Amino acid sequence: MITYRIEIADAHAHLFAVTVTIPQPAPEQRVSLPAWIPGSYLVREFARHLSGLSARQGEREVPLQQLDKATWVARCTGRAALTLSYKVYAFDSSVRAAYLDVQRAFFNGTGVFLRVHGREAEPQRMELKALPKGWKAATALPSVKIDARGQGTYEATDYDELVDHPVELGDFWRGEFKAAGVPHEFIVAGALPDFDGERLLADARRICETAIAFWHGKKKTFFKRYVFMLNAVDDGYGGLEHRASTALIASRRDLPQRSRRESKDLSDGYVTLLGLISHEYFHTWNVKRLRPREFTRYDYTQENYTELLWFFEGFTSYYDDLLLLRAGLIDEPRYLKLVAKTLSGVLGMPGRHVQSVAQASFDAWVKYYRTDENTPNSTISYYTKGALVALALDLTLRHEGRGSLDDVMRLLWERSGGGPVGEADIAAALAQVGGRSYEKELKAWVHGTDDPAWRLQLARAGVEWSQQAPTVAQRLGVRVSESALTGIKVTHVLRGGAGEAAGLAAGDEVLGVEGWRVRRLDELPRLAADAGAVQLLVSRDQRLRTLSLSLPPAPEAGAVSLTLAGADKTPPAAMALRRAWLTA
Repeated sequence: MITYRIEIADAHAHLFAVTVTIPQPAPEQRVSLPAWIPGSYLVREFARHLSGLSARQGEREVPLQQLDKATWVARCTGRAALTLSYKVYAFDSSVRAAYLDVQRAFFNGTGVFLRVHGREAEPQRMELKALPKGWKAATALPSVKIDARGQGTYEATDYDELVDHPVELGDFWRGEFKAAGVPHEFIVAGALPDFDGERLLADARRICETAIAFWHGKKKTFFKRYVFMLNAVDDGYGGLEHRASTALIASRRDLPQRSRRESKDLSDGYVTLLGLISHEYFHTWNVKRLRPREFTRYDYTQENYTELLWFFEGFTSYYDDLLLLRAGLIDEPRYLKLVAKTLSGVLGMPGRHVQSVAQASFDAWVKYYRTDENTPNSTISYYTKGALVALALDLTLRHEGRGSLDDVMRLLWERSGGGPVGEADIAAALAQVGGRSYEKELKAWVHGTDDPAWRLQLARAGVEWSQQAPTVAQRLGVRVSESALTGIKVTHVLRGGAGEAAGLAAGDEVLGVEGWRVRRLDELPRLAADAGAVQLLVSRDQRLRTLSLSLPPAPEAGAVSLTLAGADKTPPAAMALRRAWLTA
């Protein structure tokens, strides 16, 4: 059995020591480190953190040749076990890689465990040894023999399973609960002293029970144990799903506080955290089991392209907040506020007219994680636009009276056996549930750049749509950062706006208008008065420029607001649709 032993080599230098033992190696045994981690669609070149690789068979040093950026071949003699040793630099505090200091450690297998070519399907063993005093280990990887702190031996059925179980190390908080009879653990590192663990466990349990019921009703689910790993930091947000666990990062200020336990008014930060928990947990079904057919087997050496992230990420983003509502953690006005925020974000992206969500899915490897000043003009998020496509399909299905998107999701699960699917499978499930083809909608909303009729669809569910007065930045078609120290700095210039027409560019510092010093953009209309155009003084690369800016009249729309229409304004059919949609 292939065995990986991981130890702390030097916490101050952020170095793990890894030893891989390969019984009966091939004469020319290839090994490589993955270039990316499933769930995060960017080539991250984990091999750049690997150093000091050496190989031995017994007492004999084995020659190693590097073949490319992340692949080596060991030229072995005989069938004696091959032992590889190396160090991994670990100072990435995100959920995607590895981290180590004197207080905490964390790693994903893709960043630390070399893949043994030709042996991926064999059982793989992980050994955790010599943890610092007071440290514990947490992982969903099945254990073989461990002590009370989690030190010892763990075993995976193959390499894919091995690297799909992150490991948290340190003196963390641990809590447990059962959801639908399944044991769940919640690990929290870095929380403040007033952290309310009981509240977090209770709320997470409600999310998990709601998700399990969504997919399985009263039937048993397929997994036997689940682990949440949350790293609380000063400022951060994100998550990465795994088959029986998830790694989360959030601001410690957003965690629940014991002093607010009796309060029913949840902070926006805590609601965002609950939405993240819901999102990553929903992925246990939608992307870890149900997944793009292109992901049937991962190729860890390069990009794995699919046009379906609008479904696997976008539809998960639709259900994450909806399940918070159905679990009773937020009310209907709070949920509609979250939907309105998503609508406002998508409608404020000129790139939605340029790139379809299918294209955005395919281009994730080069665009989603590499945003720049032109991103709003050229791209659309498969998360947010995908969530709104899900909303449109769900409300359309419910209005037509044959079923719902919930039914579509469960039908896909049953038909695929919880396995890979393609877009044809999604279209077929929609057609079976809805009683007609939805190819027209998929062509326009997914492969085209049309906006669904969200306003009409929400009105059919008794939801009223209004839009706030636009901000000065929206009127100009720019995005800015403002502070008392640095003033106004342009971060984005949106396509077709007044700012672009005047010649504003990302990075410009807005200094003055018509001879007046300005520090906030909303001062501009008062200084412009009734002038058709104003002279704008900006600094670009230390050079002062004067631009002629025409401040357009206020357009009709700013940020979207959604409210529940009263019973007197809502027909019985719309009321029934809304009740079924929001409460299921």
